[in-house]
Amino acid sequence: QVQLVESGGGLVQAGGSLRLSCAASGRTFRSYAMGWFRQAPGKARDFVAAISWGDFNTAYADSVKGRFAVSRDNAKNTVYLQMNSLKPEDTAVYYCAAGPRVAASTYDYNYWGQGTQVTVSS
Repeated sequence: QVQLVESGGGLVQAGGSLRLSCAASGRTFRSYAMGWFRQAPGKARDFVAAISWGDFNTAYADSVKGRFAVSRDNAKNTVYLQMNSLKPEDTAVYYCAAGPRVAASTYDYNYWGQGTQVTVSS
Protein backbone atom coordinates (compact mmCIF):
# COMPACT_ATOMS: atom_id res chain seq x y z
CA GLN A 1 0.00 0.00 0.00
CA VAL A 2 1.22 3.49 -0.94
CA GLN A 3 -0.47 6.68 0.20
CA LEU A 4 -0.03 9.85 -1.86
CA VAL A 5 -1.05 13.40 -0.90
CA GLU A 6 -0.77 16.32 -3.32
CA SER A 7 -0.42 19.95 -2.29
CA GLY A 8 0.55 23.32 -3.76
CA GLY A 9 -2.36 24.03 -6.08
CA GLY A 10 -4.06 27.38 -6.30
CA LEU A 11 -5.12 30.29 -8.48
CA VAL A 12 -2.52 32.03 -10.65
CA GLN A 13 -2.46 34.47 -13.54
CA ALA A 14 -1.48 33.31 -17.01
CA GLY A 15 2.30 33.32 -17.29
CA GLY A 16 2.77 32.58 -13.60
CA SER A 17 4.25 29.58 -11.81
CA LEU A 18 3.27 26.97 -9.25
CA ARG A 19 5.12 24.08 -7.64
CA LEU A 20 3.10 21.02 -6.75
CA SER A 21 4.26 18.48 -4.19
CA CYS A 22 3.28 14.86 -3.65
CA ALA A 23 4.19 13.27 -0.33
CA ALA A 24 4.38 9.47 -0.28
CA SER A 25 4.11 7.05 2.61
CA GLY A 26 3.73 3.31 3.08
CA ARG A 27 5.79 0.97 0.91
CA THR A 28 9.26 2.08 -0.10
CA PHE A 29 9.18 5.19 -2.26
CA ARG A 30 12.22 4.11 -4.29
CA SER A 31 10.36 1.08 -5.63
CA TYR A 32 7.98 3.18 -7.75
CA ALA A 33 7.98 5.45 -10.73
CA MET A 34 5.94 8.59 -10.08
CA GLY A 35 3.61 10.22 -12.56
CA TRP A 36 1.60 13.42 -12.76
CA PHE A 37 -1.79 13.54 -14.50
CA ARG A 38 -4.44 16.22 -14.85
CA GLN A 39 -8.16 16.26 -15.47
CA ALA A 40 -10.23 19.26 -16.55
CA PRO A 41 -14.04 19.34 -16.23
CA GLY A 42 -15.66 17.20 -18.91
CA LYS A 43 -12.33 15.80 -20.11
CA ALA A 44 -10.26 12.65 -19.63
CA ARG A 45 -7.44 12.31 -17.16
CA ASP A 46 -4.30 13.05 -19.20
CA PHE A 47 -0.63 12.35 -18.69
CA VAL A 48 1.57 15.31 -17.75
CA ALA A 49 4.98 14.04 -16.61
CA ALA A 50 6.71 11.13 -14.89
CA ILE A 51 10.01 10.20 -13.27
CA SER A 52 11.57 6.79 -12.66
CA TRP A 53 12.81 5.57 -9.29
CA GLY A 54 16.01 3.88 -10.44
CA ASP A 55 17.77 6.25 -12.82
CA PHE A 56 15.54 9.35 -12.48
CA ASN A 57 14.66 9.41 -16.16
CA THR A 58 11.81 11.80 -16.96
CA ALA A 59 9.05 11.97 -19.55
CA TYR A 60 6.70 14.80 -20.49
CA ALA A 61 3.56 15.36 -22.50
CA ASP A 62 4.18 17.51 -25.57
CA SER A 63 1.75 20.11 -24.23
CA VAL A 64 3.95 20.86 -21.19
CA LYS A 65 7.47 20.10 -22.41
CA GLY A 66 9.73 23.08 -21.86
CA ARG A 67 7.37 24.60 -19.28
CA PHE A 68 7.01 21.92 -16.60
CA ALA A 69 9.69 19.96 -14.75
CA VAL A 70 9.25 16.85 -12.61
CA SER A 71 11.72 15.92 -9.88
CA ARG A 72 11.88 13.77 -6.77
CA ASP A 73 13.62 13.84 -3.41
CA ASN A 74 13.72 10.30 -2.10
CA ALA A 75 15.11 11.42 1.26
CA LYS A 76 11.88 13.37 1.75
CA ASN A 77 9.64 10.79 0.04
CA THR A 78 8.35 13.57 -2.18
CA VAL A 79 7.90 14.20 -5.89
CA TYR A 80 7.48 17.70 -7.35
CA LEU A 81 6.01 19.28 -10.44
CA GLN A 82 7.36 22.75 -11.20
CA MET A 83 4.96 24.53 -13.55
CA ASN A 84 6.10 27.68 -15.34
CA SER A 85 4.55 29.87 -18.03
CA LEU A 86 1.11 28.63 -17.07
CA LYS A 87 -1.75 28.93 -19.54
CA PRO A 88 -5.52 28.89 -18.99
CA GLU A 89 -5.64 25.48 -20.69
CA ASP A 90 -3.49 24.13 -17.84
CA THR A 91 -6.47 24.56 -15.50
CA ALA A 92 -7.32 21.14 -14.05
CA VAL A 93 -7.17 18.93 -11.00
CA TYR A 94 -3.63 17.55 -10.83
CA TYR A 95 -3.01 14.04 -9.51
CA CYS A 96 0.16 12.21 -8.61
CA ALA A 97 0.40 8.46 -9.07
CA ALA A 98 2.78 5.58 -8.33
CA GLY A 99 3.46 2.63 -10.62
CA PRO A 100 6.05 0.05 -11.65
CA ARG A 101 7.54 2.11 -14.49
CA VAL A 102 7.35 5.42 -16.32
CA ALA A 103 4.25 5.34 -18.52
CA ALA A 104 1.70 7.72 -20.02
CA SER A 105 -1.45 5.68 -19.35
CA THR A 106 -3.53 5.81 -16.19
CA TYR A 107 -3.79 2.01 -16.43
CA ASP A 108 -0.07 1.64 -15.65
CA TYR A 109 -0.30 3.24 -12.21
CA ASN A 110 -1.46 1.48 -9.06
CA TYR A 111 -1.84 4.25 -6.49
CA TRP A 112 -3.32 7.74 -6.72
CA GLY A 113 -3.49 10.88 -4.63
CA GLN A 114 -6.64 12.89 -4.02
CA GLY A 115 -5.71 15.68 -6.44
CA THR A 116 -5.06 19.39 -6.09
CA GLN A 117 -6.82 22.13 -8.05
CA VAL A 118 -4.82 24.41 -10.34
CA THR A 119 -6.67 27.35 -11.87
CA VAL A 120 -5.00 29.69 -14.37
CA SER A 121 -6.84 32.92 -15.12
CA SER A 122 -6.48 35.00 -18.27
